[in-house]
Amino acid sequence: MIIKSAEFVTSAVKPEQYPPPDHPEIAFAGRSNVGKSSLINRLIQRKRLVKTSSTPGRTQLINFFIINADLLLVDLPGYGYAKVPEAVKKKWGPMVETYLSQRDNLEAVVVLMDLRRTPGVEEHHLFDWLRHYRITAIPVLTKSDKLSKTQQKKQRDAAARTLDLPSDQLTLFSAKTGLGREDLWRRIEASLQEKP
Repeated sequence: MIIKSAEFVTSAVKPEQYPPPDHPEIAFAGRSNVGKSSLINRLIQRKRLVKTSSTPGRTQLINFFIINADLLLVDLPGYGYAKVPEAVKKKWGPMVETYLSQRDNLEAVVVLMDLRRTPGVEEHHLFDWLRHYRITAIPVLTKSDKLSKTQQKKQRDAAARTLDLPSDQLTLFSAKTGLGREDLWRRIEASLQEKP
């Protein structure tokens, strides 16, 4: 995809704060510190549109970005071991679940997982949940530049077995080198064409 424009739209915690559902949406979900913001920036070829942080759990709102005036990318708060107050953690689950279950213009969710880790309980729950709501899941393994090609293949095969998915369905991605950017755009565009 050729990116002509990319702009921040709004942040939200509840449905009445979401932008109007006038455009298809692709959401990005994953564990805290998996590299969601970096991946989105690399995907849209902008260095700092989405704020990145080395502190896990920095994204605590649902952030909407409009691309080429016709597609919304949605950065969801990370789950997992972020050092945030328990009260904040408790709000995240319902906030994200409400968004995922009620957003009619949501076409797919890009599920980010660190290539160096085996997908855990949270990832399995997320995939089950997306299947339940019939939302297309696009699995992506991030931080692939941190492993050799041999290790990448080994880890991708292991993740595919754990998730019961074919290996070639998992996109290897590196925000640093750009590996996987074209493949991910192809999968996003395919998901947009699947729905009437």
